[in-house]
Amino acid sequence: MKIAMLGSGFIARFYADSLAAQRRKDTLISVYSRSAERAEKFAKDYSLPHYSNNLDEVVGNPEVDVVVIALSNDLHLMAVEACAKAGKDVLCTKPLGRTGEEAKKMLDMVEKAGIMGGYLEDLCYTPKFLKSLKSVKSGSIGRVLWAKSRETHPGPHSDWFWNLEQSGGGAIVDLGCHCIELSRNFIGKDIKPVEVMCWAATQVHPIEAEDHAIGLVKYANGVIGQFEVSWCFRGGMDLRDEVMGSEGTIWLNNFLRTGFEMFSTGKGNNYVAEKAESSSGWLFPVGDEVNELGYNHMFTDMFESIEQKREPLENFYDGYVVNCIIDAAYKSAKSRNWEPVQLDTWRGRTDVTEGHEFASYDDVFYLIKEEVLPNGEKKLILKNKKSGEVVRRDI
Repeated sequence: MKIAMLGSGFIARFYADSLAAQRRKDTLISVYSRSAERAEKFAKDYSLPHYSNNLDEVVGNPEVDVVVIALSNDLHLMAVEACAKAGKDVLCTKPLGRTGEEAKKMLDMVEKAGIMGGYLEDLCYTPKFLKSLKSVKSGSIGRVLWAKSRETHPGPHSDWFWNLEQSGGGAIVDLGCHCIELSRNFIGKDIKPVEVMCWAATQVHPIEAEDHAIGLVKYANGVIGQFEVSWCFRGGMDLRDEVMGSEGTIWLNNFLRTGFEMFSTGKGNNYVAEKAESSSGWLFPVGDEVNELGYNHMFTDMFESIEQKREPLENFYDGYVVNCIIDAAYKSAKSRNWEPVQLDTWRGRTDVTEGHEFASYDDVFYLIKEEVLPNGEKKLILKNKKSGEVVRRDI
């Protein structure tokens, strides 16, 4: 693939680093930036033959096969429109839009143009996540009951993130999009999100948007997805996930405490990890960020999807659903009530209802709990299916 990058900032450089590291046969050949100087520097740093501050020129380059959008949130719609017009497959960074309405316009554009729209949700491609998702789908933890995701750090790197008009929100739209999509995968992306309860506040930073939020997303089968997001967390970037099932539990620590710890007095000027706040004391470096954050696996899936003419694991429809859940979260934060998720287009199951599955011990009893006591004896807690009586049985 010959690739054009739209954007020359922090995430564009992360993407460029991973593109250079994964399949080895894909080539970044052009970059667009609103600043000609930044475009030139990016092109020089990555040895690109072409750069411009004219978006249509970069997208319309006949040598370009696929376009990667690494721009501020307010520019995604414009960039997707240019790609659709040029008939170029497009991969867009998260969140897809600032609102569900914007995301739906982008989804409609790519589908009408017959091009692929890949949603660059990197945390759904980390090695730990992919392996844990495989375990969930194989039934290793039984029926999923609850999925929780947390992403917190001291705040984003670029000024536009802190501008409500450009970003579309605060920590929810910036970080919650990751957490929501992680939970959707564990719960099942064919299970409809129905309502959201959210608390949000602006606790530390003098901005119009929220810098801290906690939300619950209820799905049609009664399962809860939970997100915790903050731009107020001090100490680096904390990425953790937890999935609870009827037969097991999964805990993931993707960043901050991953088994690599180092102490330094602060001498030297080495990069530690994304959002690291200090280069002295006990530090938590990350061995290979582009791999551990999922970028390599993500781009491999995207390019192979284009070649094989299939949908990637994360596509524009997923980004649209996430944006609609975020819309409901913002409504709930204001109303302090459960708010419905408004999805104009739902492509998942419609036969799912909230229900319960209880384990049977035999024809007479349900099994509530089985436990081995310190003395080695085994105890059963049972419930009579007809009378409802709860009894203890020692075996």
